[in-house]
Amino acid sequence: MVIGLNDCGVWVMPENTHKKMPDNLLSFIPRPGFDSLLDDMGWDNVVIYPIPSDASKRRYFRITKGDDQSVMLMDAPPEFEDVGPFLKIAKHLKELGFSAPNIIGAIEAEGFLLLEDLGENTFTFSLNGGTDETKLYALAIDALVALHKMDGAKTTPNWLPDYSDEKLLAEAALFPDWYMPAVGLDDLNVDERAGYDAAWLEVLKNAKTETNTLVLRDFHVDNLVLIEGRDNIAACGLLDFQDAVIGHAAYDLMSLLEDARRDINPELKTKMLARYHAALGTKDIESFNAAFAILSANRHAKVIGIFTRLFVRDNKPVYLKHIARVWKLLELSLAHPALEPVNSWFKKYVPAEMRITPRTPKNLSGNNK
Repeated sequence: MVIGLNDCGVWVMPENTHKKMPDNLLSFIPRPGFDSLLDDMGWDNVVIYPIPSDASKRRYFRITKGDDQSVMLMDAPPEFEDVGPFLKIAKHLKELGFSAPNIIGAIEAEGFLLLEDLGENTFTFSLNGGTDETKLYALAIDALVALHKMDGAKTTPNWLPDYSDEKLLAEAALFPDWYMPAVGLDDLNVDERAGYDAAWLEVLKNAKTETNTLVLRDFHVDNLVLIEGRDNIAACGLLDFQDAVIGHAAYDLMSLLEDARRDINPELKTKMLARYHAALGTKDIESFNAAFAILSANRHAKVIGIFTRLFVRDNKPVYLKHIARVWKLLELSLAHPALEPVNSWFKKYVPAEMRITPRTPKNLSGNNK
């Protein structure tokens, strides 16, 4: 459905939108100001398709010209998003030999980027279309193996931030700050809340390594693209890496194999872990597994908090359907002996009957961020 026309071209609603015209057309078109990027390319009379949005303030649009030319527009309002890290990390990944999108043009101060279109075949789309699951996950594992085999001095430039205890603790804090009030567990006193932080700081000591690597942080099937015409790890397109940090190699492996939005067969997880460790020759599996469990528990606690915040603060209930899955993943991680202090805190202050999906959008957080 065509919803508008200007000097750039035609704006088209996504095929899965309702026939009724949406109340807020601005959600289906880019902000003004990106036109000069198309002018620099000599493009006019284009067709612009909005891509379904995710949890961030960034929006993406596929811009096509004729039958065989397309680019992606990232629209990231600068008051919410800084495209600078994306630009730097995309360049870094390309230099390392990975398939991040080329940067075609940028108006960095305004938050507009024109990117190479890596195609529509995200791993999620491909899996839903019947592509062999083992083949896709093996490709993702091989991309991680290639990255983790590289010298850390090469993959972790000094301008990348560390995945510090402070950062991990701030992410874990999203659980008590947002989830607990939303389910009626809003009576923690100062000492009880401090005990949560202390438990995490205790277990994070066992998630350290002397061989840190580049951590993309959101390495999962929604953010990977199967690129036609490329071989080996070049066929694995990378998206959504602007929050990359320096940290433990277990993090991205865990993000892939313990997906908040997709059930993964335990046999597949075991097979992919074996593939990863065999390729890298992991020497201390026990320590690696402890770090894997600690970082997974940290991420799952964070994600439960984020999905609750999206519901309570941003009126986006769509993410609630994943909370039961993430709780199962969190409980699996908490069962590891390395998580004993955190597990004890959860048992005391979040009993099993309260590990539920929030039902009522009550903005009860004292954080309110």
